[in-house]
Amino acid sequence: MTTSEPDDAPVADELDWHCYRHPDREAGVRCRRCERAICPDCMISAPVGFQCRECVKGAPAVRTLRSLRRDPYVTMALIAVNVAVFLPSMGASDQRGDLGLFGPAVADGDWWRIVTSGFLHFDLLHIGFNMALLWWLGSMLEPALGRVRFGILYAGALVGGSLGVLVLDPNALTGGASGAVFGLMGAAFLSQRRNGVDPMQSGLGGLLLINLLFSFRPGVSIGGHVGGLLGGALLITLLNATDRDRQQRWLGAAGAAALTAMLAGASLYVAHNPL
Repeated sequence: MTTSEPDDAPVADELDWHCYRHPDREAGVRCRRCERAICPDCMISAPVGFQCRECVKGAPAVRTLRSLRRDPYVTMALIAVNVAVFLPSMGASDQRGDLGLFGPAVADGDWWRIVTSGFLHFDLLHIGFNMALLWWLGSMLEPALGRVRFGILYAGALVGGSLGVLVLDPNALTGGASGAVFGLMGAAFLSQRRNGVDPMQSGLGGLLLINLLFSFRPGVSIGGHVGGLLGGALLITLLNATDRDRQQRWLGAAGAAALTAMLAGASLYVAHNPL
């Protein structure tokens, strides 16, 4: 799909930062089509950033920011799986031994640990914090990306976190959704910047920095957090670069799935050949 600029579109250099419909209001975003400054009340979220009301009039299938936040079913399913894994034993030691990420066990053939460890939590605070962040970030990203592409993003961030653990601390028994959640934070950060939103003003940038600092506490897996963050950043860069039309989005999803498989393969390789 291509778009054309309206004939009366103002030159970017001539724009001021007051909403074109509400001159008394400061505007922090420009319409992606006509480049006019728009305030939050005039913003409509479109497949490529925010647009003004005039540019989306009569266009089919344009969704408002409110409608974009509905029904994040994949996010709900992921939370349900995490809770279902946690509740029977409440993170008891026998469950950790069966599902946790442990480099020597992966090298001995327990390849599934690079995935199951992302659904293992050790206590109520651990799962509660991760699920709260997963709900917030998933409700933001899933409607914008679509269920399939969001699911691939989550899977890639999860195995990226496992790869980070196996690179930096393969002999530690680790678990938790925080690697995947860090990947979602990185994806949301880059998506906000791409759409003209300052992550530091939205609060997401500060949250990311604080969590990165907490990653250096004893007992926290810095490899899992950084690996998930980098994995999510790589995947969202690919997905955002291939969202122009339906065919391109499917090609981008296939590429993201291939990258996820490569991260999983790299995890298995590193487990068998510790650095």
